[in-house]
Amino acid sequence: MTQAELRALVVEDDPAWQNILREMMTDLGMAVDVAGEREEAIQMLRSAVHRIALVDLSLDKADHRNRYGLQVLDAVRQFDPGCIAIMLTAHATVDLAVKALTEHGAYTCLQKENFTRSEFRKLLKQVLSRSAPTVTPPDGVQSDPAGQPSTPPLDPKPAASAGSALVIEDDAGWRNLLQELLVDFGYRVRLCSSFGEAVGVLGRERYDLAVVDLSLTSYLQTRPRGGDAGQNYEGFRLLGTMRAASIPTVVVTGVTSVEDIEWIYAEYGVLYCLEKQTFDRAAFRRVIDEIQTTKPANAELKNLTEREYQVLALLARGLTNKEIADTLFISTNTVKRHLKAVFSKLGTSTRAAAATKAASAGILAR
Repeated sequence: MTQAELRALVVEDDPAWQNILREMMTDLGMAVDVAGEREEAIQMLRSAVHRIALVDLSLDKADHRNRYGLQVLDAVRQFDPGCIAIMLTAHATVDLAVKALTEHGAYTCLQKENFTRSEFRKLLKQVLSRSAPTVTPPDGVQSDPAGQPSTPPLDPKPAASAGSALVIEDDAGWRNLLQELLVDFGYRVRLCSSFGEAVGVLGRERYDLAVVDLSLTSYLQTRPRGGDAGQNYEGFRLLGTMRAASIPTVVVTGVTSVEDIEWIYAEYGVLYCLEKQTFDRAAFRRVIDEIQTTKPANAELKNLTEREYQVLALLARGLTNKEIADTLFISTNTVKRHLKAVFSKLGTSTRAAAATKAASAGILAR
């Protein structure tokens, strides 16, 4: 098998998962074919030789109970017998996994909800180390003494501590992926899977970065600007909280329209809005790198509690005590108490001086 023929096949009907898997295989120096349906996958198996096939169980969004992926596994054995097939699905039961392994020739069966990039990378290394026709290693891949290609590092070295990041996402696979990418940059990551959990965490802790999905299945709230009543984007309410606290925020979601994206930037001041359907790890890394490069540093602000930080941010926007209280759903007396603590920690005695320090740290009125 020549270098040009070192190929992988991704059989997956979800565009977001297509991109994730394609990028991981590309990082290994492999050419990648992508099929979104059974017939397309079978045709690709008949027309090219593949080293690895990553196969989803369900290949019809209209019927998640379908098991077309098992038929693709059978086609791998029939048309591409040297290919190692891995089933990756969100709909597997123990019995079904055993069936895929024993009756349909899958090498292993993985659950999407437990997917982690590091563990999947280890699995791919294991698969590629198995006996296979002689290959010419791809550019950037060095051969080990046994003559098999060994993969180059896929991830950057861990960075120095970058502070804390909050990931709010109800899909376990995406939570794990985003966590691993942020850990690469030195963040301590807190994961939240629901609206209620995120609200509780935000009331107790302050974060240097937030990554937010807009649709969290545990809580449904029609988007505040109206529009299609069928669109339940509870993440919009969280974006309001992030803006009040001046937390740099990146939206990573699969449910946005052009109008929603325009609204997110205009109303909530998010830094970036990335769509899951076209998600690119390299682009995400560039986004985080840019955020870290431009992030203001102010030791005094580090001493503020999350609520004090929120109060200061609203003060910097010119809000009165009553307006701050209404925004944060607290009493004016509580606002005064927080402001007293803010003035003490910042070494100031006036609202104007506190607002000036906030502005110099990048907490600007919007």
